[in-house]
Amino acid sequence: MYKTVADRLENCSKVILVHGNADMDAIGSAFALSEAFGDMTIYAPNGIDRVAKMVADKMGIDIHDDVNLTQFERVIVVDTSSPDQLTDSKDLTFPEDTIVIDHHVPSGKWKEENLLCDTTKVACTQIVLRIIKASGRKITKTIGLALIGGMITDGGHFQFATSELLRDFADVMEEANIDMDEAFALTKSEIGMSERIAMMKCVERSRFERVGDMIVAVAIGGSFEASGCRALLTSGADVAFVASQRDDSFRLSARTSQDIVRRGLHLGEILKGLGTETCTEGGGHGGAAGMSGIGDAEAMLHMCLKRTMDVFREIKKSSENKN
Repeated sequence: MYKTVADRLENCSKVILVHGNADMDAIGSAFALSEAFGDMTIYAPNGIDRVAKMVADKMGIDIHDDVNLTQFERVIVVDTSSPDQLTDSKDLTFPEDTIVIDHHVPSGKWKEENLLCDTTKVACTQIVLRIIKASGRKITKTIGLALIGGMITDGGHFQFATSELLRDFADVMEEANIDMDEAFALTKSEIGMSERIAMMKCVERSRFERVGDMIVAVAIGGSFEASGCRALLTSGADVAFVASQRDDSFRLSARTSQDIVRRGLHLGEILKGLGTETCTEGGGHGGAAGMSGIGDAEAMLHMCLKRTMDVFREIKKSSENKN
């Protein structure tokens, strides 16, 4: 499948799309493909996040916020489980042969025959690495930095790393001649004052529930939802949900520790299920996930809280039965 996708990227004009508020894994995947195969425009319909923007500035990555898909011979989508994550206006029309490269739990909204999805991969850049290798191209230093940037961020700076991700990381470092300090410097940045304040407000506004030795916390935030989740985890929560309201729409981020994932909680499955029930868009990984759409942020947080407590009770019951 990797070689098939690589062959379809040869000798044609291409546009590659990334999900709204695109992260480093999405931008790294897109840029690595662009550098490897050429003649490719990166399109971010709903912008990119702070770290991705910082890396794009450092590496000189040209990202467009408005393009005409019909001007390109091939359309590719990376790190995006559903077309709903690409635009609020729903006015994008995707060709039948659109290539989708992803590592999230499939939403069923992409054509299966054009979907290259491997949910065992921690980062989408791991899949992109295999596509580039299948084409016989060399992993240059620029491509390598883009690839390992995605591995570092989606791997939670290796807290969520698998042995396969560590091998991929080492292989890219060796082939592209990248030192560890260069790898981490790529995504390192000082936290701005507005983000620091947003994190503190999340802690102040939070509420929590406990089942056994497990705590789930939720909070309304004005921005920096993922950073708010990290602040709640640092404060003592095992699972954190932070949501923000923008007119009729909401955006929600969720984070947990790898220990809780091992015990049986999967945030991606929780938010995918809630997204289906509420006609919104949810999903992600075991330890990090998100949800967005039309709805009330407070109500969504309440559902996340209750659903997580249900899982906590199942974990507690299972543990008691074993003992």
